[in-house]
Amino acid sequence: MNILAVDDEKIALDALLLAIGEAQPDVTVDGFRSPAEVLAFAEENPCDIAFLDIEMARMNGIELAKRLKVQNPQINIIFTTGYSEYTGDAFAHHASGYVQKPVTKEKISWEIEDLRHPVATPPSAAQVQVHTFGNFEAYLDGAPVEFQYSKTKELFAYLIDRHGALCTNKEIMAVIWEDEVKESYFKNIRVDLLNSLPMEIFTKQWGKLGVIPEMLSCNYYDWAAGKPSAINAYTGEYMAQYSWGEMTLSSLKTL
Repeated sequence: MNILAVDDEKIALDALLLAIGEAQPDVTVDGFRSPAEVLAFAEENPCDIAFLDIEMARMNGIELAKRLKVQNPQINIIFTTGYSEYTGDAFAHHASGYVQKPVTKEKISWEIEDLRHPVATPPSAAQVQVHTFGNFEAYLDGAPVEFQYSKTKELFAYLIDRHGALCTNKEIMAVIWEDEVKESYFKNIRVDLLNSLPMEIFTKQWGKLGVIPEMLSCNYYDWAAGKPSAINAYTGEYMAQYSWGEMTLSSLKTL
């Protein structure tokens, strides 16, 4: 489950993030004070729930909710405010819930348990298997992952190669595209990746993306850890379909 929290007042945002964290300690929560920033983030990072303050200076929560719904019609909007008179406006825009400040763990839990659009439980990250020796292949529940774009598979391969390091968007685009690529196309690739695999295997920051090695099975990682089965599986080839993999291949050969 991925959650957005938006409030233009720092103290209020910190309180909201704390309450969400206490109510749902195992979820991913991203906090923002700027509606423009949250819209840009949500475009690249599909989210299940958005907690929105209604009264904000640059764009109120009602307008922000409309725009988030355009990006993702299934997102659950939960408004937070200190004023009860906004209840009618909130539900007129098909909100999932409404939390009156002060926000508490109990109020957050109540709303999450009764969402307008129930959030499907993602498959366990342990069910993601990656093969890097020979050609790169990725599997989910034992079946090959079907990405919408071929470049999505290469993006995932590059993140695997970086072994948990956070990679910037510019770095990724420079590596996997020889020619200049439009940023909008890269955003589609990134969204496709995050939609195709469990979110908990990834680590994200603004403009950066990486994998969490401990959250998936990978023969390259097992080889680096000295596991005999992976060492025996290595036959001299590594991500053979990607030329940028030759640097890692050379290091494999020298160890």
